[in-house]
Amino acid sequence: MILPILCLAGASLVISFLATWFIIHLAPRIGFVDKPGHRKIHAAPKPLGGGVAIVIALALPMFGAIVAFNYYERAAYVVTMRGAPTHAEAQALVTADELQRALHGGVLRQTPLALTLLAATLVLHILGLFDDFRALGPYVKLVVQLVAASVLVVSFREMRILTTLGKMPSIALTILWIVAVTNAFNFLDNMDGLSAGVAAVCTTAFLITAVVIQQWFVAATLALLLGALLGFLYWNFPPARIFMGDSGSLVIGFVLGVLTVRTTYLPKDEDFAAGWYSVFAPLIVLAVPLYDLIVVSMIRISRGKSPFVGDTNHFSHRLVARGMSRRTAVLTLYLLTAATSVAAILLPYVTSTFAAMLIFAQTLLVLGVVALLEQHPLPSAHLEDGK
Repeated sequence: MILPILCLAGASLVISFLATWFIIHLAPRIGFVDKPGHRKIHAAPKPLGGGVAIVIALALPMFGAIVAFNYYERAAYVVTMRGAPTHAEAQALVTADELQRALHGGVLRQTPLALTLLAATLVLHILGLFDDFRALGPYVKLVVQLVAASVLVVSFREMRILTTLGKMPSIALTILWIVAVTNAFNFLDNMDGLSAGVAAVCTTAFLITAVVIQQWFVAATLALLLGALLGFLYWNFPPARIFMGDSGSLVIGFVLGVLTVRTTYLPKDEDFAAGWYSVFAPLIVLAVPLYDLIVVSMIRISRGKSPFVGDTNHFSHRLVARGMSRRTAVLTLYLLTAATSVAAILLPYVTSTFAAMLIFAQTLLVLGVVALLEQHPLPSAHLEDGK
């Protein structure tokens, strides 16, 4: 099953690469650009619409796979209804049966969830496009995020975390988690290549885990997302030729938030008691983006501002203020995220609570390094930019 997963990632990458190239040339002609201003760090207009390429590369192959697998299932059923199959038909039926078992929890069983995820993703994408054209205000976006997450969590029981707490607390916590991850990547979209690159690192970690524990629906979706991110990142890595805008960052965070909930993080045939700490794997992978979200929000609130008002208090901005180039600051965040991600991949396989505690301690140490690196005087209020 690894080869089909790689093929999905490759197809998505090619689509994203070509679509981004096309949008780079189209966006300036239709006036879809991000113009420099007092709250911008780029000196010349940059094309927007990278989020469109990301969504196309994610949604088209995913919808095509849903249609193809469901059609193939019906075709196999029709063959069985015609009577005794020929040798070739029998071979096809065996292949279909093997495929269905291999895709346990995959496309055929997960079609309703996949279609709902696609619909919610498109809603957030359209919301982001409107915001990229004309700012809608943070609370409009927050309400739509809450609604989109609520539809998924309420509609599908498997889309809930900490179910032992009871139905309503589980639903509430899951919705808050998805919205938090969504905004973490929206906030990270404050420097060339940052949000897409950090998301690619996190997606790779989640993809490795999903493949190893054979959660094929999650793995296939992550593969599509990874390809879409890498194809776009080629054009977005500093110095960027295009920005993704909210139409991309909202989608990236939302899809990752949903998929982290859908993954069990337990090795196959293991029960919950054998590795209770594995449920913290997504928190460790996303430690750096979530840390930045929390710290920046706290700073803004302490200044009497809305947490959604953009400024230059992000970790990436602090690194640049310390003398790093923007590219070096972005690469630093990639490496810090990779450091926590590697530990998270191992978490489901540790055999003792002590070993798990060491992984948690390593994550805290990485965040400690982040805290030390950002000990730079806070920018004055008039230096505002980003998310």
